[in-house]
Amino acid sequence: MRHIINLEVENQAGVMARIVGLFSARGFNIESIVAGKALEDGTARITLVVHGDAWVIEQVNKQLNKLIDVIRVTDVTRNDYINRELVLVKIHCTPPRRTEASLVGNIFGAKVVDISGKSLTFELIGSESKITAFLQTVHPFGVKEIARTGPIAMVRDFNPKAQGASGA
Repeated sequence: MRHIINLEVENQAGVMARIVGLFSARGFNIESIVAGKALEDGTARITLVVHGDAWVIEQVNKQLNKLIDVIRVTDVTRNDYINRELVLVKIHCTPPRRTEASLVGNIFGAKVVDISGKSLTFELIGSESKITAFLQTVHPFGVKEIARTGPIAMVRDFNPKAQGASGA
C-alpha cells in the first residue's frame, strides 16, 4: 500500500542524507521526497511517499522516530487528508496550435508560464489523478520536458476517520 508520511525535522545539514540512508540501509524505497521550510524557524517539513505492507510501514515509522533530528512523524494516509502535486510541462506547440493547447490547459486549470515560437510550458497544481490525466491529454502535442514533484499532504482539521463511526 502507498503511504504518505510527513516529517517535521531540524533544518540542519545532513538530515536529508540520514533519512535517505536509513531507507537505503534497510532496502526500503522512497517513491518521492519533497522538502521545504516549516512554520517554526529552524525546522523543515519533509513529505515521503513509501510503498509497503503494514510491517514495512511500522518499521519505517519506528526507524524515523529514532533519528535525533526528527521531531515528528505522521503517516497522513491513516487520516482524512488533502494532497497536491505540482508539474511543469513543456510541449511542442507552434503558433497555429496555441489556441488548441491553451484550451486543453484551461480545462484542467493549468497556467501557461512560458511561451516560445516552438513550445508552450504549463504549470498545473492538483491531485495525482488530475496531473496524470493532463499529461495524457497533452501527450499528442509531443511532450518535450516534464518536472514533477511528489505529493505534499496535510491532515484535515475535521477528520471523520479519527472520530470513528459514531462521529463523536
